Amino acid sequence: MQRDGKYIYCIIASNYDFNLGPIGIGGRGDLVTTIGFDGLCMVVSDHPLSRFVVNPENILTHQKVIEEVMKEYRSVLPIRFGTIAATPDEIRNLLNRRYSEFMELLKQFENKVEFNVRGTWKNMGMIYKEIDKEHAELQKIRAEIEKLDDKEKKNAKIDEAGKLVEHALIQKKEDEAEKIIDAFRKSVFEFKHNKKSNDAMFMNTAFLVNSAREVEFDNIMADIGARYQDRSDFVYTAPLPIFNFIDLKIFPEKWEL
Repeated sequence: MQRDGKYIYCIIASNYDFNLGPIGIGGRGDLVTTIGFDGLCMVVSDHPLSRFVVNPENILTHQKVIEEVMKEYRSVLPIRFGTIAATPDEIRNLLNRRYSEFMELLKQFENKVEFNVRGTWKNMGMIYKEIDKEHAELQKIRAEIEKLDDKEKKNAKIDEAGKLVEHALIQKKEDEAEKIIDAFRKSVFEFKHNKKSNDAMFMNTAFLVNSAREVEFDNIMADIGARYQDRSDFVYTAPLPIFNFIDLKIFPEKWEL
């Protein structure tokens, strides 16, 4: 018979147990509840110990449960996706052993949330024209290519031009993102860049923000959108769990019973 463990979403400070309802990960309608030790709790739900599926639905559920907890608590430490404890006693034991560390982190991240901003150029043809205009070396190589009859030499020059454009595009993305980030510097604690999914995306950046400054962030975002309306599209999501600014790893094999 398949044995259930406790899937862990996040850590909070609370002297009371609570029940978020049947929204647990895995699609079985498991209740999301808490297991606590001396005012420190992990938010959990039942889940089979031996079979955990990594899929978009489970990733989304993990995040949604943490967002529900954020509606009630000012400091929430997200746990890495896919963490399962064997028993409630393992969780209590871990909370006991790392009590000071978790309490200090809860204090450090109190009232802090994450805002994610993605910026995308609307017209890549225009961006490549700008790169061509800004790099005299590229114009020189292009002129040389037109004059070359030797296929091998021509291909080598085309490859050289391609690499130059590639590097120039990377630098242009960094420069453009820096201009946007400058607008937020006085309103955020820190920021981290994430992977960009295509050539047109010049920024994919997470900001650590005081939750009380959400309206201020909204206003800055509106100003940026108006200033760059002919050049770029912006999408931002918030408030989110602080996944980009904390990476709490829990390894069951190290848990002490």
